[in-house]
Amino acid sequence: MDEIRTVEANGVEFGYLSMGSGPLALCLHGFPDSAHTWRHLLPELAERGYHAVAPFMRGYAPTGVPADGAYEGGALVADVVALHEALGGGSDAVVIGHDWGALPVYGATAFAPGRWRKAVAMAMPPLAAMLGTFFQYDQLKRSFYIFLFQTGLAEVAATSDGFFEGLWRDWSPGYAAGQDVAHVKDCLRDPANLAAAIGYYRAMLGTTPPTGRYEREQAAAGGVAGRPVLYLHGLDDGCLGAELVKDAGAHLPEGSRVEYVAGAGHFLQLERPREVNDLVLGWLDA
Repeated sequence: MDEIRTVEANGVEFGYLSMGSGPLALCLHGFPDSAHTWRHLLPELAERGYHAVAPFMRGYAPTGVPADGAYEGGALVADVVALHEALGGGSDAVVIGHDWGALPVYGATAFAPGRWRKAVAMAMPPLAAMLGTFFQYDQLKRSFYIFLFQTGLAEVAATSDGFFEGLWRDWSPGYAAGQDVAHVKDCLRDPANLAAAIGYYRAMLGTTPPTGRYEREQAAAGGVAGRPVLYLHGLDDGCLGAELVKDAGAHLPEGSRVEYVAGAGHFLQLERPREVNDLVLGWLDA
């Protein structure tokens, strides 16, 4: 699984980890993270007969920095649809995403529902589900980094000693994240890659205007149409408080389900791999 392969999709050369053969199971990471975040799930997906693939998201080395400089949600949706095509996915493919990787799960299954059988999203509910609670004081404190990333100090802060370690410590209290932070630093060591990861946040709040290339995909990312979604959230999430997702089910497609994972923070797939894998595999098997 440690062997990194490459594939071109949507004009970007993606590095990816993979295991097994069969229907495509695309696993998408978030920030600050890497494809290695799926090291517990990929082998079990492969054992269940899937071609389990975890790409490094656009801008995260060894994936290339996109020439169009696009980091809006629609670009991520387009990437996922293109990866499905490039990797030979069929209508029986499934897609799984955590944090930023959850956004294209919602968007890709709405934009191209015929490509996917089922979907799983973790630790980032549909944006509409958070509108009523995101600006509460406690959540604004947790989200300081989003506003920091709109400024010219973002890269300076992110390269300071302990920045990524601090985020992981706050978001997943008690989890030993040394291995994971090392992978993050490998992905974002080059200033161009770090600027790309921060670019997701600048595009999210409009600091960087949209490119206009992905309007249809962007519209799909904000809808609720699509394939059924299993949504998972850690009860101890220090990035997005569990209270933010209490209405998540109302913003998911018909047939979806919401589950909370006790004793888990933001990186629940790493903190409670047995529980999370069982939930995911049970959902896909059902």
